[in-house]
Amino acid sequence: MPPGSGRSGKGPLRLWLPASSPPMFRTIGQMVMLNALRAALALPPVQPDVPLPSPEAAAAALPGVPVQQWRPAFLRLLAQEVRPALPAVLTLLTDLQRTLARPQPERDIVVWLADMTGGQATLSSSWNDVVAQHGTPGGSLMEQRLVQDGRPVGRLQLQADAGWSPLLLLVAEVARLARLQAAAAGAARRRVGERQFEALLVGETAGTPEGGPCVLAALRLGKPVPRAGRARDAYVHQLDTLCAVGEGYLYGRRLACLTTVRGDKALWLWQTQDPEREAAGLHAALLAATDLDVRLGVSGRQDGYGRAAAAYRQALQALDEAASPRSLVTFQRLDPLHALLGSAPLTALAEQVRGQLRLADPDGRLEDTLERYLLHGGSLLELAEQLNLHVNTLRYRLRRVEDVLGGQLSEPAFVARLYLAFQAGQGER
Repeated sequence: MPPGSGRSGKGPLRLWLPASSPPMFRTIGQMVMLNALRAALALPPVQPDVPLPSPEAAAAALPGVPVQQWRPAFLRLLAQEVRPALPAVLTLLTDLQRTLARPQPERDIVVWLADMTGGQATLSSSWNDVVAQHGTPGGSLMEQRLVQDGRPVGRLQLQADAGWSPLLLLVAEVARLARLQAAAAGAARRRVGERQFEALLVGETAGTPEGGPCVLAALRLGKPVPRAGRARDAYVHQLDTLCAVGEGYLYGRRLACLTTVRGDKALWLWQTQDPEREAAGLHAALLAATDLDVRLGVSGRQDGYGRAAAAYRQALQALDEAASPRSLVTFQRLDPLHALLGSAPLTALAEQVRGQLRLADPDGRLEDTLERYLLHGGSLLELAEQLNLHVNTLRYRLRRVEDVLGGQLSEPAFVARLYLAFQAGQGER
């Protein structure tokens, strides 16, 4: 807990927090006076003698004095100022700290802050879900982001008299610890379910509850997995953190969920009610929780956990199509033909077919004629007119195509093969 704080004498409450927190030093009651600080530093007094509400004010008032000289003196004077209020401060801080040991610390912290200030306190997750809210709004809206190791873990808001802003900063530190406690509990819960999840992914369903309809989502970061040990560990930690975000979002909507990190992917499997809406909400929650390039692929609706392996394959197919940064692709909206046309076998087929035609006709007339034929939905006479050819010339070229490629254009399988070849090879021309 912070080493000092206090209560107001004639004015609003002022609090002090350690240097590890954002700059938020505040005095209680009467502030340290400039000349008192100068006397402690054996400096002559000056006029006017002004109060110093913070270390920043002291630094501005003593520009030529090194910080290692004035700072201890300033804090010592500050401690003397707040000394009469320390018993009351200890009572408040002890009561606040006890909320962390209660069954619902996040809720109890919010209730404590609202009751102390007479305003409304709100604790939100990093994906903007309201975790707890209490009190009646009034006065100014104040907010403090909760951050751990550079990543957001939540947000604490207070709508009350602006004089309570230092208390908000103090309570935010306790709220941050409560959010970390919740994350740790979630991590323990995830570890219990990971073995079951892995078994489902390889098709081992013995002893698995049937459950209801389910959906699987797979997330990958836009950057490659590092090879070095520490960098790789940090990468996996980012995935684990995102697992927690997604799990929190789904549990917040009462959707039973399993989650794990598998290789370079974070995975979630949950019992679904509205797959499209849930996928969009999960994606939005992940984007709100991080600035990283996260890409999400989501499977179609499955009958139960026994279909987890199939859901995983669908999610990976969708994920492979999530080419743009911070994008979402669902299997139901996936165009499988697009992925097929970009495959190596179809690219080879395209090169083979076009190569045979170009070898037989270096001028490219057979290739162009066949491509227009495959895309044409009308009669040969209409196509001949579009190509500015006599219909007999068109028929001659198509017979040449059949001879060169060894098939009949009256055969649906042969035509389908050529159509795929030309579609796959469009980018190669």
